[in-house]
Amino acid sequence: MSLATVLSRAQNGLTADLVTVEVHLAPGIPSVSIVGLPEAAVRESRDRVKAAITNCGYKFPTNMRVTINLAPADLPKDGARFDLAIALGILAAMDQIPGEPLHDLEILGELALSGEVRPIPGALPAALRCAEAKRALLLPQTNAGEAALVRTLTIHAATHLTEICTALHNGKLATFSSATTQPSREAIPDLADVRGQFQAKRVLEVAAAGGHSILMSGPPGSGKSMLATRLPGVLPPLNEAEAIEVASIASAGTGSFSPARWGIRPYRSPHHSASAVALVGGGGGATVRPGEITLAHLGVLFLDELPEFDRDVLEALREPLEAGRITISRAARQADFPARFQLVAAMNPCPCGFLGDASGKCRCTPDQVQRYRAKISGPLLDRIDLQITVPRIEREALTAPVAQTAESSVAVRTRVATARERQLARAGKCNALLTVKEVEQHCVADTAARQLLEAAMGRLSLSARGYHRVLKVARTIADLAQSNTITSAHVAEAVRYRELDRAI
Repeated sequence: MSLATVLSRAQNGLTADLVTVEVHLAPGIPSVSIVGLPEAAVRESRDRVKAAITNCGYKFPTNMRVTINLAPADLPKDGARFDLAIALGILAAMDQIPGEPLHDLEILGELALSGEVRPIPGALPAALRCAEAKRALLLPQTNAGEAALVRTLTIHAATHLTEICTALHNGKLATFSSATTQPSREAIPDLADVRGQFQAKRVLEVAAAGGHSILMSGPPGSGKSMLATRLPGVLPPLNEAEAIEVASIASAGTGSFSPARWGIRPYRSPHHSASAVALVGGGGGATVRPGEITLAHLGVLFLDELPEFDRDVLEALREPLEAGRITISRAARQADFPARFQLVAAMNPCPCGFLGDASGKCRCTPDQVQRYRAKISGPLLDRIDLQITVPRIEREALTAPVAQTAESSVAVRTRVATARERQLARAGKCNALLTVKEVEQHCVADTAARQLLEAAMGRLSLSARGYHRVLKVARTIADLAQSNTITSAHVAEAVRYRELDRAI
């Protein structure tokens, strides 16, 4: 046989497009050429594959013209994920291994010069698409646990090229099977660890129940970061479809997904020096990469020291906060990523951080404070539902023994799940995602509540968006209280959580 065909998959954003690896051997000037828009890492695979085949005791066609076509030709390919497919294609074309078992098999893997099969990024999206195509998947042993999350997929895992060739000669590849690992809730930070800060804990509960975003302002050491890390622990658990989606994003975006984190909501905390591309996605290569907002999909994105982020980085958050998706457009390609995350941001009240603190350390002038706070634009602030001040923890609360009655994340999560169930039964979505029409339909307030909200609009100069967001928060507070109607008490609490509207 002088022609062999092997199936593989290319990573394209969060998807894995099918790639047909065609290997043709012909007489002529000895050479190896790879065509089909290969990037540098793909072009270099000819050297890795040649060394791997030789070191495994097989013959490489050194006296022939080898043409390797990666179809479709107009799809860019990058990475070393095609090494194993190319090697098996060459061996099949030379009749050194049987080609028949490769027809209903998709193959992924990087090859070491010794023939060892190394892991590749984005194994889970490829596994999902492979299962849809009703084919089996051959991939590195290291990636097998990740791919096994797709329960309908037949997986063949290997550690070495020789192992695969021997199994093909014997007519049977070993099948990998692994039970899905359940998450350990004990590994998630518990809300009971936070001393004091009862209002902030209440805000976390409201945010978790309705899917709302939060901005916390307070002096250094008041517990803002500690509170943010506790939010994933009080969010409702992911369902099967959501867990697969989160795992696929992690696999494609970070390179791999640990099965031990199955069902756990993501928590991302980029440094304030992060660029807009790092936050929203993009990149300069052939493949458009997901950013932090996509990696935090269905989880929490924590931005500490919010005013220290570049202005254009923060402004890039405005559309995803509203739409829940981000579209990255390049000259030749476009990618659409999900970005339904909960934003949790933290900031100091002034450049030194001690404005209003009882210590009296602050020496910032009013102009300095105003310039510092003005780094957060009005349109962005308007999109943040809950804005609170987190004061310094009192010494007595900090030094006192941990109370046995301190409420744990499990207790809060139970109430949050009940409130979410009410929202899903009523509108099919959490309150933060309600459209304007749905707000008018589902956020019904009594007369006293409407009068209080009208007074708050005039006092705080709320925009139309701010008005609807206060109503959504009030609806969430009512759901936590298992009330069908929004009362003045619910509106008053929701308005109280717009503290920064009065300060900035």
